[in-house]
Amino acid sequence: MIYLDNAATTRVRPEVRAAMDPFLDRDYGNPSSLHAAGRRARRALEDARETAAAVLGADPKEIVFTSGATESNALAIAGVAEAHGGGHLVTTTIEHPSVLAAFERLEKQGWKVTRVPVDSAGLVDPARVAAAVTPKTALVSVMLVNNEVGSIQPLPAIRRAAPNVVIHTDAAQAVGKVPVNLQDADLVTFSAHKIHGPKGVGGLWIRKGTPIAPQLVGGGQEFEKRAGTENVAGAVGLAAALKLAGPGRMAELRERLRRGLGAPADARAPHILNVAFDGVDGEAAILALDAAGVCISSGSACASGSTKPSHVLTAMGLPPDVVKSSVRFSLSMMTTDEDIDGALRIVPGVVERLRKISPVSR
Repeated sequence: MIYLDNAATTRVRPEVRAAMDPFLDRDYGNPSSLHAAGRRARRALEDARETAAAVLGADPKEIVFTSGATESNALAIAGVAEAHGGGHLVTTTIEHPSVLAAFERLEKQGWKVTRVPVDSAGLVDPARVAAAVTPKTALVSVMLVNNEVGSIQPLPAIRRAAPNVVIHTDAAQAVGKVPVNLQDADLVTFSAHKIHGPKGVGGLWIRKGTPIAPQLVGGGQEFEKRAGTENVAGAVGLAAALKLAGPGRMAELRERLRRGLGAPADARAPHILNVAFDGVDGEAAILALDAAGVCISSGSACASGSTKPSHVLTAMGLPPDVVKSSVRFSLSMMTTDEDIDGALRIVPGVVERLRKISPVSR
């Protein structure tokens, strides 16, 4: 299998699995318990928090462990909205489904939401963000790296455009791939399974003093920001993955893949390549390549099963036939030269065969 769907999820690194193992078997205590087993679990949890904070450049007390990026996004968006009490919110048209859904829910509850458009490269104009902000704006949420096309948003300029508003960024596709500067935001979402950690664990960095209401209640865990028994093994795995994360050779391998597939040059994150195969249905290409041993996707795994065209590509103003023909290749630190060589051997032939069998209707 040639796995090139790493924006959906990544393989757990052996070092991460080894770090987690004691807390699945030997030291499995509840970190809120007072006995020795609980104290060992608590120490492991706080060590993981300190490691995550050190990697991100944060204070450990600013790190809240969650079940993943979706929960982190919900806590950031709904938490700030609830703490603020009402008014106006700003986001973009190309956010992850978990962010879009959080804003849609708040809109139904009476909040006014402005969705800032993007250009044909999938980039937000900071001036448009500035124009959208009003005295009633409680939050601006702009993802750092788009999960479908890899566009990198100008977060420093957005911060300057909205200096007095709480800024949230979904950095699940950014951490470990591009620099993440905490000075550019007040809330930063990250996730373990995008960087060779386990599924089901992530985090939210919350700048000290940022007003935020917990969304899971009933316990005092995570500085009273997120109730529920902590996933100690998951937090240990997240910390280990963060410590090992880095872009590695992703940019070099992505460039080889881009050139080999004849895609135009672009300025994107080093791990995501979105390609439109002219005259080929994207879903058909995914299924045919899967049968040939190459795993890719058409966008967010959280939107799988949807028959709707990509909201990201549509928001970028791409023609319907291009949207329908687009697929996403995504790399990781564990992607090899052999993976790229194998993909370049297989993909062109599959695409050419599909063009002859079932061309996209124009």
